[in-house]
Amino acid sequence: MDLSIYANEFLVLSIAMFFALLSPGPDFAMIVKQSVSYGRRASIFTSIGIGLGISVHIIYTLLGIGLIISKSIILFNIIKYLGAAYLIYIGYRSLKSKGINLQTNEQNKMEKISDFKSFYLGFLCNALNPKATLFFVSMFTVVISHDTPLNIQAFYGLFCILATICWFIFLSLILSQAKIKNFLNSFGKWFDRTVGVVLISLGIKVALSK
Repeated sequence: MDLSIYANEFLVLSIAMFFALLSPGPDFAMIVKQSVSYGRRASIFTSIGIGLGISVHIIYTLLGIGLIISKSIILFNIIKYLGAAYLIYIGYRSLKSKGINLQTNEQNKMEKISDFKSFYLGFLCNALNPKATLFFVSMFTVVISHDTPLNIQAFYGLFCILATICWFIFLSLILSQAKIKNFLNSFGKWFDRTVGVVLISLGIKVALSK
């Protein structure tokens, strides 16, 4: 099999994925929150969760359900409102937060959230993101040919998952550096409230999107 014929598809997908990752959204806000509030380890597990959350979109798209969702207003609205509700809920929790205690040592911060909770927060953030639904449905129905073998499409999906994980781990390593974290920590409650407002705003924007 001549794999070179799929090079153009992969190139277009890679470029689209690159710009999608650079675009600030719920995933980025989540990583900022986790990095500053709970530290590097929690943020890395959240990054893995965000990346693996893509697998949900990849699987249903490869199964052809993605096309059904794109054609069904009811199904898409269900996903949209679930995603919006999740973002608003997380934002509300941030608004109610007491803020970051600068006197708390790093170990105590790490104990505030488990690796599993960090993971599933990231996983749900991406799995319930209707923008991710639109992105992968459009990529796998418009850019990627229906004649492309399933194993090649699966490779495309794996690339998207790994690229997302690597990108957000990279952000986690930067945002969890002492100087940056201390700078953001200095805002205390205002940092949590700002993140909360951003997440709630994103949730409302998602809910009102057409």
